[in-house]
Amino acid sequence: MLKLGSAFTLLALMAFTLTSCEKDIDSNPTFKANTTGFKLNVPANAANNTYDLVSSTGLNLTCSQPDFGGFPLVVDYHVQVSLKESFDSFKELDTFFSTANMSVDATELNNAMIELYTAEMGDVEYPKETRALYVRLRAVVEGQNLGEVFSNVICLPSVLATYVPPTLELPTAAYICGSSIGDAWSTWKALAPVYGMAGEFYTMLYAPDGAEFKWGEWEQDWRGYGRVTDFDDQAGAGISGEGDSNIKIANGGWYVLYITTELGTNDVKWHFHILPAKAYVIGNATGDWTDSNPAWEMTPSANAATPWESPAFTASGELRAYIKVGSIDWWRTEFTLFKGGLFWRTMDIPANWAENVGEAYSAPCAPGQKLYVNFDRNIGEVK
Repeated sequence: MLKLGSAFTLLALMAFTLTSCEKDIDSNPTFKANTTGFKLNVPANAANNTYDLVSSTGLNLTCSQPDFGGFPLVVDYHVQVSLKESFDSFKELDTFFSTANMSVDATELNNAMIELYTAEMGDVEYPKETRALYVRLRAVVEGQNLGEVFSNVICLPSVLATYVPPTLELPTAAYICGSSIGDAWSTWKALAPVYGMAGEFYTMLYAPDGAEFKWGEWEQDWRGYGRVTDFDDQAGAGISGEGDSNIKIANGGWYVLYITTELGTNDVKWHFHILPAKAYVIGNATGDWTDSNPAWEMTPSANAATPWESPAFTASGELRAYIKVGSIDWWRTEFTLFKGGLFWRTMDIPANWAENVGEAYSAPCAPGQKLYVNFDRNIGEVK
């Protein structure tokens, strides 16, 4: 009798021999498989049956195993579905199988049909009617990089998928990460929420020529150009990209990135507005409460590393400062200084920061002092 260790050694030698023979025949071997025997069977009564996916638990599929040369191999079967017999576009289900008898989850099939329809027709509601569904299998040898083979395509002529509206809510956060934001491709910069306007966010962004960034609802989300519904470039930044690629900015400079969102039929729509970069001081320390008064506009810095600078204050008083975002009232995009960082307004302030939020959030200003802000790092000081 062979001991267990000897048996493993023999199997390894056999595998080595098979590999060596193939290399002797062909210095650049390719995956060789007899796919003529790889057949996906049409389920019984498929021609006369309507598959109501939300009312069923699954679809049973069977197939014959591909012949990989006369010796047994463990095969993973991946189910692919399409609304077209040509399979010009298709969806591969997440669940795969290691046996030739498969119980395919009906919910996965349902969602795949909805996704395929939406990809072709846009963000519209799925019509509640039967349609043909085409199915094939993709087979790969488990754990081996030997290529893949496909089965024949079968047709289920009458399949009813049902659109289940997702529970959509306006986002509560947005982040950006890029080549010129904080530590390149490491810092996830949080956008500030516009006070009192749900699903709206803003930040000051510095971008040298050719800068790139991605975005998301949380850190490490890594969404690209194609996940943005549309771009409204009012500042001549020169936005470009495609699909999952980075969002590119052709023309360097400071910009205000203002994001608005809305609920669509199937998902949240994200609108990116690229606005001229402007920031101001206002209030008792300036002796003026006029929104966007040019006399109190901060001077932009030359790059991300150096701070913006305000005009010198003319009186004693609490700091009131803001980024100007389009036509939005100044107090909706206001900030103060808290422990050296910028603290964005998210609450009602009928009097002032000291009374309504707390002394720690109130930055005193004196005549002759200025506000200095690094908008890339969101830090600042009055001196």
